[in-house]
Parts: sequence; C-alpha cells; structure tokens
Amino acid sequence: MEIPINQEKPMIMHIDLNSCFATIHQQAFIHLRGKPLVIAAYSTPNGCILSPSIEAKELGIKTGMRVKDAWQIDRQIIVRTPDTALVRDVHVKFKKIFSDYSPKVIPKSIDEAILDFKEMQGFLKKELPEIGQEIKNRMRREIGEWISCSVGIGTNRFLAKTAASLKKPDGLETINSQNLENIYKQLTLIDLHGINHRFASRLNIAGITTPFQFFQAPLNLLRYQVFKSIVGYYWFLRLKGYEVDDFESKCQSYGQEYSLGKKTDNIDDLDKILMKLCEKMGRRLRNSGNTARGIHLGIMYADYSFWHQGKQFLENMSSTQELFKATKTIFQKQPQLKIVAKLAVTCYKLTPGNIAQLNLFADQKNKINQISLALDQINDRFGEFTIAPAIMLGLEDIAVDRIAFGNVKI
Repeated sequence: MEIPINQEKPMIMHIDLNSCFATIHQQAFIHLRGKPLVIAAYSTPNGCILSPSIEAKELGIKTGMRVKDAWQIDRQIIVRTPDTALVRDVHVKFKKIFSDYSPKVIPKSIDEAILDFKEMQGFLKKELPEIGQEIKNRMRREIGEWISCSVGIGTNRFLAKTAASLKKPDGLETINSQNLENIYKQLTLIDLHGINHRFASRLNIAGITTPFQFFQAPLNLLRYQVFKSIVGYYWFLRLKGYEVDDFESKCQSYGQEYSLGKKTDNIDDLDKILMKLCEKMGRRLRNSGNTARGIHLGIMYADYSFWHQGKQFLENMSSTQELFKATKTIFQKQPQLKIVAKLAVTCYKLTPGNIAQLNLFADQKNKINQISLALDQINDRFGEFTIAPAIMLGLEDIAVDRIAFGNVKI
C-alpha cells in the first residue's frame, strides 16, 4: 500500500514553553536569570528535578535527575521548589493569548498547547509562521521578557511537535511536504515523539535504524512485523503527515495521587491529604458532567509495601463530601496502619450526572451537588482552593502543592 506525503498546507501549531518551571521562576526572580537553576520536587539531595533552566541544560543536567546528581556536575547549581501559583498564572495567560488566534486550543500539559487553524483556512490574514512569531512576541511582552517558547507548524500534531523541538530554545520551524524527508534524515529515532528506547529496539530488529528508514518502511512491515497491531498503521500515516491523533478518548476514571514529603501515620494529616485529593478529583468529575459509583484507594508505605482496594457503592457520587466519605470507608479497611509514603485515589464506574437515580434523600443530595458546583465556579475564577473544606486547614504545612504533567483542564 503506497500513500504519498500529505500535500496539504500545514495548519497545526504546537507551542512549547522552554524550560517551563525554571524559566517562570527566572522571570519572577531577577537574581536567578542567566544562572544554572533547577526546579525540583524537593530541595533535598534525593529530590527529583522537574525542570532544569536553559543554563543548567547546557551543563548536561536533565529532567528526572536527582538534585545530588546535578550537584555532582556543578556544586553551584541553584535548587528551588515549584511556586505553583506562578506556574498556573503563566499557563492561564498563555492560554488566553492562544485563544485570540484560534477557536481550537488544546492544552497538552502545563507548558504545551496545540492550536488548530484548519477551520480558519481561508480566513487568516497572516501566514502561520507570522502568527507564531507574533505569539512569541506577545508572550515576552505580556507575560515577561524572560519567557520564551518554541513553535512548530505541521500538517498534523506529530509533525508540529517535531518542528517545535528542532531548534530549542526559542525556535520557530515548519515541516511541510517539501522538507519532511530532509528533516527525517537529520534526526534519530529517539527524537521522534512517541518512540522510546523499547520501540526503537523493536524497529532496529526489523532493520529500521533511522527516522528516514522508518518513513520509507512499507505498511505490512510496520503493522504485522514491527508493532503487530493497528499502531503500525497509525505510524505509517503519521510519518507522512496525516492526522491520526486528533481524538479525545472517553475517560473511564478520574484519579489523583500524592507522594508525601513528610511520611506519616497521623490520621488527621492523612485525612487532610485525602480530602485534597478528593476535592481535585471531584472537580474533574463534576466538570465532565459525570458521577461515580466506584472508588479505588492505593497506599504505598514507607517500608515500600503496598495495599490497595476498590469498592463499588450503591449511590452515585459527585460531591467532594461523598467522595471523601467513600474513600475513608476504604481507608479504614487497612489490615494495619503504617507510615504512609504515597496515596492514590481513583473514582470509576462513571455515569452521566443527569441520569443519576433519585432516592429518598434526593433533595438533600441535589443541594449538596449544587453547592459543590457553586464552589467549583468560585475556585475556577479565583484560584484553586480559594474555598476549601475546613478539614484542609493547615494542609500547606503537610502537603506541598503540586502541578501535574500531562493533559490539563484549567
């Protein structure tokens, strides 16, 4: 099966904020600018590095390293923990800028977004590279002069992201039908988004050692020998510039987890963390228009042992109060209360909220749900946990606020 390169005009833009957490802190704190800085989950030697600054990357420091490893490279490395309010503020600001250019903005993580211009083709007064440069200029002007981003343009999401990675930091590149093959000749398999070392090894076994060979590979080889699934067909199309990633899968569950910096077996402290997890999970659940009937709780202890249990309940739940009560029911079933290192809560068995069965206490339940929705609106407008359950008072001394990587809904 032969399919030509997609000849359509590139109308997908991928924007990636360079060294997100570190750059945002350098923007806010002038004395950190131009210096090797890492933002880590914890400032202790075993803290995991979430974001090295551009200066730190030049020294060979990478995301995922431990703080102690960075210090072995350069003892002068500055270590900070995330100021989550700053990061969320920048995310909201750059998302607002993006919405001025396209009606379809898809945040992919706290520091990445896709702008789809396909529906605007024929209405645009400027070419996408010009729009990309304008966005870069606005981010510096409206968010901060130290803020930079890499912009990639392509016929599909994959090529747009690949283009954004070509000249980091602060690049602006387009991949189209004319230069696609030359681009592949300059990259390695690991440079391709979605190809990890395991997939690269699988390709190598089939005689594919470069992206250009990957691009040239016949469909039968990719589908039936390399990937042995429909995934091979998707790669066959993706590499030629056709869109196969523009879909939103139906979510089957919502979950939150937290690794405790200060491990504890104090019930009051653990209750505060569980309430916070249920509140964040509940907001996502309510925003989706669903209710849940199942709760799963996972606990990792300080001795690295693990306990988990799930339970389905008779009534549909959506309010934080209901989710927390159900979670506590499971929490109390632990065979032994030990020092906790990590908590994970997931709700499942989702049902659209408007078909939840009525019961004897429906009026009271509806009041609780209406209050939850009203509180969500306040927190959406003024910031997370502007209003929070009383049980969470003092939580900032126990649990550090975190920003999740991956898809975001703000």
